[in-house]
Formats: sequence, C-alpha cells, structure tokens
Amino acid sequence: MEQPRLYMAPIKGFTDHTYRNTFAEHFGGFDLAVSPFIASKRDNKIKKKYVKDVLPENNTGLPVVPQILSKTGKDFITLANYLYDLGYGIVNWNLGCPYPMVAKKKRGSGMLPHTDMIQGFLDNVIPGIKGTLSIKIRLGWHSKDDIFRLIPILNQYPLEELIIHPRTGIQRYDGEVDLEAFGQIVSMINIPLVYSGDIRTFEDFKKLSRRFDSVSRWMIGRGCLANPFLPFAIKTGGEEIQGRIRKIKHFHEALFEKYSILLDGPSHVLNKMKGHWCYISSPFTDCKKTVKKIKKTRRPDQYLELVNLFFETEAKWPYTEGTAFK
Repeated sequence: MEQPRLYMAPIKGFTDHTYRNTFAEHFGGFDLAVSPFIASKRDNKIKKKYVKDVLPENNTGLPVVPQILSKTGKDFITLANYLYDLGYGIVNWNLGCPYPMVAKKKRGSGMLPHTDMIQGFLDNVIPGIKGTLSIKIRLGWHSKDDIFRLIPILNQYPLEELIIHPRTGIQRYDGEVDLEAFGQIVSMINIPLVYSGDIRTFEDFKKLSRRFDSVSRWMIGRGCLANPFLPFAIKTGGEEIQGRIRKIKHFHEALFEKYSILLDGPSHVLNKMKGHWCYISSPFTDCKKTVKKIKKTRRPDQYLELVNLFFETEAKWPYTEGTAFK
C-alpha cells in the first residue's frame, strides 16, 4: 500500500505560518500544508504584507501551497503569477469556502452552481499562469449535482490535483460527509484526488483508506488541531507516543512565545492563544472550569499560570492506543 501523503488543511485564523512551522517542529507527520486563502484584488499592486503568510522565508518548517479566493480570472492570474515568481510551482483555487459572506459573492462554494462561470474562469486562468493549479472544492452549494456537472469539465484541464470535502456549502461542517458521492467521483475523475473531511482518529483514517484504496492523499484540519499526534500516528501505523501532555505543553509554550514576538501587544497574543483552546481542550474531560478561567484572563502572567496548572495537574490524555490510534 502506498505511503499516505498528508496535507494540513487551511483553517482561517488558526493554521497560519506560525502555527504550521511550530506544529512541524513539535509533532510532524504532515508532508505539506495548504495556506488559508488570500483573496485576489483588483489592484495589481501586491504588497508583501498582504502575502506575508506565504512568503517563503516564513515557511521554513513545512512546504506550503498558497491558496487564492477569487471569481475573476484576471485578478487571480495577477496574484498567482506573483506567487509563482516567489518560487511556488503550484497554487490552489478555493472553491470550497462555505461561509455565506463569501458564498453570496459567488466565491468559494457559492460559485459551484455556476458551471459556465467556472469553465470561463479556467479557460482564462490555465493559459495565463506561470505554474500549475490545484482546486479545493465541495460537492456543491445547495446540491451535490454541482460537482457531477463539473467533473466532465474539470477533466479537460491539466489540474495538479482536486481536494474534495464531500459536503455541500450550506452544510458548512454539520451533518455527515457524503462518502457515497465521493466514491462516485473517484470512479469518474481523471485528476489526482485528495480526500478532506472528518478525519479525527486513526480509526477514521483506516476506514476511509480501506474504502477508497486508490486514494493516497489525505487532508486533515480540525482533527489535527484537537489531536496533534494524529498525522504521526497515521504515518507510523499507530506507533506508541510517549509524553503526550509534555509535548502539547511545550508546543503551547513555543506558540505563545512566537506570537508574543509577532503580534502587537499582550491582548492580541492572548486573544490568539485563547482561540486555540477550543481545540487544545477538546480531548480532555473534567477541565471546563480551568479552561473557562483561561479564556477569561486578561493578563499574560495569569494566563500562563493557569495554563501551567492545567498541564501539570489536570490534563490527562484520554485516549489509549486501543481507542484513538488502533
């Protein structure tokens, strides 16, 4: 069986270059990451601060594929070629973002019902860009009919790969992934596929990889934010990992230190770190009171004191090799 190739999913507000690099240093397992999207602009002048997250000098820990959100071919080409000139060979087009503020503008998954618009976009973009293109896509906006109308069209283009999250846009992240539809796509598409969606445990991965044995590329998002050992477990077949609590604590300390250098002022640092606690705390039980205190604190020293208390006295990794990884 081919060794799985693992992708860190783009999650806006979480998987920025600081997180990606720090994750790679402390946990490993991922082969590459797709960055949270950069929206194309009509202004042809692209400032470095706008693409800071994907500048090569900021991505030394994990290879990254920049992702662009756009519905206009000309604007996409301008930004994509800027990124190719930075040294990237591939960029990703976002046809998956499910949030209404994006979708109502016919961007992300909101563009999926408009088959002719997508075809026109690709007809314009493919010959105009200096490198190759991948697409991250959902089944559709309201209906999975969208993807099945698109497949014959997508098969006509020299796309690098297609990353498919088998939900519709209106589902966002609710309900079940449609594995039946994904299986149909596998049989119809002639583009390399990446599966994305609800890989939370090694058991999830094993079930999916057995069902779709021709797929060797897998994207993990919220599953790795909650269980950062998951990519390594997949790569090693569930190898025993010692000192999990200590490793998470050290990762948290490194992330806090890096954000303290990069972000402007303690309130920004604390807000950033508190956002991560919805995932950091999710595997643990009987810690709601402490986590609530962590999220309420407004001083870095109090925050660190509470976090240290959590890791040293309360945190107990709930999974055993028999349930989480095997």
